[in-house]
Amino acid sequence: VQLQASGGGLVQAGGSLRLACAASGTNFVNYAMSWFRQAPGKEREFVSYITSGGLTRRYADSVKGRFTISRDNAMSTVYLQMNSLKEDDTAVYYCARARSGAIIAYSDYSLYDAWGQGTLVTVSS
Repeated sequence: VQLQASGGGLVQAGGSLRLACAASGTNFVNYAMSWFRQAPGKEREFVSYITSGGLTRRYADSVKGRFTISRDNAMSTVYLQMNSLKEDDTAVYYCARARSGAIIAYSDYSLYDAWGQGTLVTVSS
């Protein structure tokens, strides 16, 4: 399985970016997906989660109301729309495939078995 993340870049605070993660070599529709991020000098942290069918979505408190996760199973792609970006959102963003279509402990990165290479998001003041 391969996960290819894209869409990162440099944006001013208050701006928007849309990340995409294209999956190949997997039956994408069977798996929940998440986004995590890792800022310099910090541990990887959960950002957002979506079940295989897209009916359930979860967000970290720090991004709730600003970020939206979605997926297109026909395109085997998961997205992260990021609005009202803050400097604290600066990080490398990773997409990850869960081990099943829905998981309870979605913020536990040990429950994910495939990771994208990461895409850097830099938010400037």
